[in-house]
Amino acid sequence: MSAPFSPECFVHHVLFYTPANASAEEKARLLEGLTMLKTIPSIKLAHIGTPAQTTRDVIERTYTYSWLCFFDSAEEEERYQRHPTHDEFRNAYASCWEKVVIYDSIGLKEEK
Repeated sequence: MSAPFSPECFVHHVLFYTPANASAEEKARLLEGLTMLKTIPSIKLAHIGTPAQTTRDVIERTYTYSWLCFFDSAEEEERYQRHPTHDEFRNAYASCWEKVVIYDSIGLKEEK
């Protein structure tokens, strides 16, 4: 299987937790903001998801939305972090969540 990304690709995965009493409208507002983030040019691939209905005990399913995006490099991810749309998202939509958990990872360089 060939990989669509270089081994040094940067992965940014964010789990958004809304308050237990968040309305459908409040959740839709957060989804609107996440969709807006997809327009940032340095993102190579973005995925917005919700918890899958899997049943293994080790699976975390208490979040509301998963925001997963791939970048060609750590530098491209930094461009995303500094992009005005990312700033707008944080400023305009922060009231939509009560907790955020972020997992950033960089690919391992393959040894020959």
